[in-house]
Amino acid sequence: DLREESARKLMEMDFPGYSIGGLAVGENKSDMYRITNFLHGVLPKDKPRYLMGVGTPGDILQNIENGVDMFDCVMPTRNARKGTVFTRHGKLIIKAARYKEDLSPIDADCQCYTCRNFSRAYIRHLFNVDEFLGMRLATIHSLHFYLELVTLAREAILEDRYKEFKNGFGAKLDTRIE
Repeated sequence: DLREESARKLMEMDFPGYSIGGLAVGENKSDMYRITNFLHGVLPKDKPRYLMGVGTPGDILQNIENGVDMFDCVMPTRNARKGTVFTRHGKLIIKAARYKEDLSPIDADCQCYTCRNFSRAYIRHLFNVDEFLGMRLATIHSLHFYLELVTLAREAILEDRYKEFKNGFGAKLDTRIE
């Protein structure tokens, strides 16, 4: 397999870490997971593995299980600027009419600045009048959510309960809140 040959040649160069790219530009998730799982068995365990451009919460959790250490993606900020935020209960489309009078925070379990101070209705209003503050508040929440996601994942790994964490906390992350 060319991937294994390429990985072995790169390991001969003794890089301080390894980037994995090209898996988020049209490939299906099962192929991405299969490849990262395969590379988990090939790449050195003592060097960081960086997966480029992969960013749904579910993809992050699955690829952590497949041995990936680092991620980067525009998803949390781009989606937030367009009115979609991630929560512990799934994706929330803040611009939806159903939130017009919803005085609850984006995520009642979240302690970010946005969730502690602003309602879904207010943030929806900001988006509807094209007020930049709406995008900013949604972005603050999304970045906080992603940081909390990987912090909780790290804690679960250190406590040897990652699979339980992923199957529990991660079960609804990529679903749309209706």
